Amino acid sequence: MKKTIALFVFLMIGNIIFAQKMITRTGEIKFEATMPAFEEIAGTNNTVSCIFDESTGDFVALVLVKAFKFKSPLMEEHFNENYMESTKFPKASFKGKITNFDATKLAATKTTYDLEGDLTIHGVTKKIKTKINLVSSSGKILATSNFDVKPEDYKIEIPNLVKDKIAKNVKLSISFALATK
Repeated sequence: MKKTIALFVFLMIGNIIFAQKMITRTGEIKFEATMPAFEEIAGTNNTVSCIFDESTGDFVALVLVKAFKFKSPLMEEHFNENYMESTKFPKASFKGKITNFDATKLAATKTTYDLEGDLTIHGVTKKIKTKINLVSSSGKILATSNFDVKPEDYKIEIPNLVKDKIAKNVKLSISFALATK
């Protein structure tokens, strides 16, 4: 009898702990580095993994650099080989926290929080602070954010020949539909 009760308590605690983590493997990151009057420089990645722990506010995302898709295969090749060096630096990641997160305040309307953490791109890690919007919908949490990064901050070298054709501030937008696993 004691073993049955102990097992029941263990399962309930495990359920509570794991139920607080939300996850997706089909998140989306878009980036835009287009300069006016030049060719569009934009990529999209729809295979981003993200885990959000509602109990702590911990927020982690991982992206495979080679999974970014472009309108032009040549641009995709240049992105991977010349700029991001995706064989050498195959992943980019974010590890941080949504500050002051309160799961009881989530609603069907947008709630904005601060998101702070370490963004690692091209083997370089920098602290960032931005805003993240959360919406509760059909048992999921929809998380969106927009922020800028500078390629030079992450030691991404842009050749002089094309330096004026690529934005100095690259716009990133993220979109995750997180669900309990």
